[in-house]
Amino acid sequence: MLTLCKQNKNIMLNKIKNKLLDNILMCNVNLIDEILLSMSKEGFIDHLGNSIEDKRQYNSIVPLSLIILFSVASKMKNKPSMTDIPFAIKNSSTLAKLGYSGLKSKHRETIFNEGTIRFLLKKYNHDDLIKYYNSYVQNKILNAINQKPIIHLLDCTKIAVNYENTNYENSTIALDRKGESMRGYKLATLRGLTEETGIIEDIRLGTVSTHDLKLSEEMIRTSPCFKSGDVLINDRGFISRELINYMKVVRGVNTYVPLKRNMEAYTTAIEAAKIKNEWTPHPNRKRKTSVITFIDNLKEYWVTRAEDEYEDVDFNACVVWDKATDEYFAFITTDLTKSAEEIVRMYELRPEIEEDYRQLKDFWKLEDFKSTKYDVITYHIICVLFGYLFYQLYLSTDSGRKYIGKSLPCLLKNEYRNEINEVLLQSGEYFCILDIHDFFELLLEQENEVREFILGKFKKANIA
Repeated sequence: MLTLCKQNKNIMLNKIKNKLLDNILMCNVNLIDEILLSMSKEGFIDHLGNSIEDKRQYNSIVPLSLIILFSVASKMKNKPSMTDIPFAIKNSSTLAKLGYSGLKSKHRETIFNEGTIRFLLKKYNHDDLIKYYNSYVQNKILNAINQKPIIHLLDCTKIAVNYENTNYENSTIALDRKGESMRGYKLATLRGLTEETGIIEDIRLGTVSTHDLKLSEEMIRTSPCFKSGDVLINDRGFISRELINYMKVVRGVNTYVPLKRNMEAYTTAIEAAKIKNEWTPHPNRKRKTSVITFIDNLKEYWVTRAEDEYEDVDFNACVVWDKATDEYFAFITTDLTKSAEEIVRMYELRPEIEEDYRQLKDFWKLEDFKSTKYDVITYHIICVLFGYLFYQLYLSTDSGRKYIGKSLPCLLKNEYRNEINEVLLQSGEYFCILDIHDFFELLLEQENEVREFILGKFKKANIA
C-alpha cells in the first residue's frame, strides 16, 4: 500500500522509546536506486510526471511520475515485461527518500499493479510518447545541465521484431545490413556530446522501410537542440544538399558528412588530391596505412535543383587515402576554417552513436518487446531511453565518474555488490532512515523492555 510519510528522526526516536513502531526494514545498497536517487536530487524525477499531461480522470492516486519512474527502473534492471514494473523498486529506503514509505499491506503487495500501467497507456498514443521524451530532455534536462552540447550526431537504427509475427502494429519489412529480410521499426536519434558522455536529445520513430533522411529530416530542421555555431555529423544515408544549405544558412550549423562515390564532388576531390600529392599521416594512430590531404572550394561540383530557395554553400574536404587497400574517402564540412586533420577528427566522433545503439540493443533489451501494440512498444522504447539517459547523466556526477567507460548491465553483473547498510523505521505518518551502525547504537542505548520490543519487530518481519 502506498503511504505518504514525513521524515522526522527526532519524532521517530521518541516513538521508539514509547514502543510505537509499525515497521522496521533492512535496506541494501543498489546501484540502480543510487542512480535514481541522484536524479531525484537534481529534480529530474519530478519532471517525469510534469513533462506530460496526466490524462487520467480517475484512479490517479498514484503519482504519474512514480509510475513512469518504476517503468524506467524496470528497464534499467533488464526486466522488459510490464508485469515486472510494479516490483522494479523494492528498496524501502529508496522509496522513503523519494517521499513514500511503500510499505506492504495484507491486501496489496505492490504500490500499483500491471492494470494501472495498461490503463495509463490507453490514454496516450505514439506521438504523445515521442513528444514526451523530446520535451523532457529538451526542456528539463538540457536546461538544467551546465554544459550544452555543441556537437550533434545524427543516425538511424533498425529495430527488429519477430519476422513471422504480422501482428506488430505499423511494422513493415525491409533488408537488414546482411541483406536479409527483417520486420520492425526504425529509430532516428540526435545525440549531443558533452565532455564526459552524450545525451540522446531528440528522437523520431517510424517504420523500418522509411528512408533514414525522410524519417529524420523534419527533426533536424526543427530541433531546438541546435544553436548557431553548432556541428552536425551525418553519415552517407543523410546526404542532402538542400538540408546542408538550410542548416548553414538558416540555423548557422556546420555539417560534416562523407561523400558517396557516385557524386561528382567525390570524383573531383579525389582527382584533385592525386594531382596535389601532398599527404600527411592520418591523425588516428590506429590508421597507420592511411594518409590525408586538404581540398577546398568544392561548391560548384555539388549543386541543388534550380528551385531550391537557399543558395548553395561552399564546402571543403579531407581526402583520406588508405594505401593498404588503395581506397579513397572524402569527408566534407561547411566550416571553411577547419583543416584536413580537424575535419577527419570531427567525423571520427560519429561511431559514438553506433556504440549507443549496440548497448541499447545488446544490454538494455531495446528490441525485447512483450506486446505487439504500437503504443506499448513506443512506451518500452522511451523508458529504455530514459534509463540510458539517467545512466549517462549519472556518469557526470561525482559518484558516477568512476564508472565512465563501463556499461550499466556489465556493472550490475560483474562489479557492483549489494550490502545491507540502512534501516528504515516507520510509525504512523512518520519515518526515519538510520545508517546500520547508528541503528545498532540506538538498539544498545535502549532499556531492556524497549530493546526486546524492537527485536520482536525484527522477528515478526523475518529479518532477525
